[in-house]
Amino acid sequence: MNQTIKDMLERRSIRRFKPDMIERELIDQIIEAGLYAASARGQQATRIIAVTNKELRNKIVEDNRKIGGWEDGFDPFYGAPVILIVLAEKDWPNRIYDGSLVMGNLMLAAHALGLGSCWIHRAKEEFEMEGYKSLLASLGMAGEFEGIGHCALGYVDGELPLAAPRKENRVFYV
Repeated sequence: MNQTIKDMLERRSIRRFKPDMIERELIDQIIEAGLYAASARGQQATRIIAVTNKELRNKIVEDNRKIGGWEDGFDPFYGAPVILIVLAEKDWPNRIYDGSLVMGNLMLAAHALGLGSCWIHRAKEEFEMEGYKSLLASLGMAGEFEGIGHCALGYVDGELPLAAPRKENRVFYV
């Protein structure tokens, strides 16, 4: 079987990460894969913020927890030490589709490199908050952006989950 297809079939969302930081070289490879995702009309209207700073990571975790309505102490990023945040230009009509393709590439690249990942929602709500708009400005990101998703990254703590059985009657040939 082709290795790319094998990775697509075997990748799973991970919900338990080791606290060990990922090497920068691996993070950069994953980001590069995300930057090569298909984009409507070749616009490349997405951006990626790599969060490796523990204090910022913990702030994002806490804000995300509050938005999600979970109890104190819950980590909606499951202990992942790295968060890749995908944003897209707010006025780009294909922002959600393009950003979703970036997220898919990030997760597949992580798996191909032996790392775990999980798509975490609520980036849209976070980046509507004033503090996150200030973060974008501090990074030199001019314009209006919508949060598409967070890609939680880390080394898997435990075994890879098994795939759920695929539902039947989802493909139709004409």
